[in-house]
Amino acid sequence: MNASHRLRVVVTGATGNVGTSLVRALSRDPDVGSVLGLARRLPDLTLPGVAWHRADLSLPDSEQVLGDLLAGADAVVHLAWRFQPTHDPVVTWRSNVEGSMRVFDAVRAAGVPALVHASSVGAYSPGPKQEPGVDEGWPTHGWPDAAYCREKAYLERVLDTFELRNPGIRVVRMRPGFLFKETSASEQRRIFGGTHLPGMLIRPDLLPLVPDLDGLRFQVLHTDDAAEAYRLAVTGDARGPFNLAADTVTDARALGELLDARVVRAPVPVVRAALATAWHARAVPASPHLFDAVLRLPVMDCTRAREVLGWRPRYSASEALTAFLSGAVRGSGEPTAPMAGSRWS
Repeated sequence: MNASHRLRVVVTGATGNVGTSLVRALSRDPDVGSVLGLARRLPDLTLPGVAWHRADLSLPDSEQVLGDLLAGADAVVHLAWRFQPTHDPVVTWRSNVEGSMRVFDAVRAAGVPALVHASSVGAYSPGPKQEPGVDEGWPTHGWPDAAYCREKAYLERVLDTFELRNPGIRVVRMRPGFLFKETSASEQRRIFGGTHLPGMLIRPDLLPLVPDLDGLRFQVLHTDDAAEAYRLAVTGDARGPFNLAADTVTDARALGELLDARVVRAPVPVVRAALATAWHARAVPASPHLFDAVLRLPVMDCTRAREVLGWRPRYSASEALTAFLSGAVRGSGEPTAPMAGSRWS
């Protein structure tokens, strides 16, 4: 990068879990001159060099708005994602898939030289649960029954075509595991547990048992560590996909130790049936199809991120989960609409 040029970065979904961490990381970076955060609802968050603009990517006319906002940008980080309503996948498809395609088209039209896209471990096809895990060449066809995985996988195919047609644009795809930090706890409790689950109930002393399920091995990462990988992708010259996760894999035994709870073997069909009943009754927003996907997600090998980006996670998996649990009890949040803190709503 030219030493006299400071980057102008546009971040979609800038008020969410990753977005709030990323805009902070970018605002501290001396190579970044300005950050424009886009969101459906403007936040009450002031950071040096960060401006905000309202943008709803689900609207058909948002591409024209994006074209004006992206003019002159050096990089676009696309984080915007809608998790709900899980009972109406058409709504999430229009926002997540069609909205993402509008962003990609606007990047091309504005001549932005770099696009960093938030993919996910959820884009991967079912795979092995053992270390060292799969690298970035593992198929990305997702678990088709889960809308989240289906949408992430579809966008991988869209980006395949985008890269072929736009070789001059540097495209980076981030595929992180499950992301946690203290201030994301209230948002994530609402997304997956619903508004009827008080944060005060997510306490280790109230969770005496941890179910040991076939396939319950997954990877997590502190959100701030994910944000650092995104920052490195923005300010460097890397391209291609990157797996992101903390060094250890989380399983029932690790959860039991973290929660000081007894690990009890449980049959997957029984647990799934209970979740499906609650979901169909609209008692919880977490879909049983996503539960199916979690039990099939492969363990990832994150060597490429370390070697190419020079990235290293600062937090362990247990530290990321502990931060989430602490935030759930405290009702922690951020001064943004998606991340608003509350124990009860």
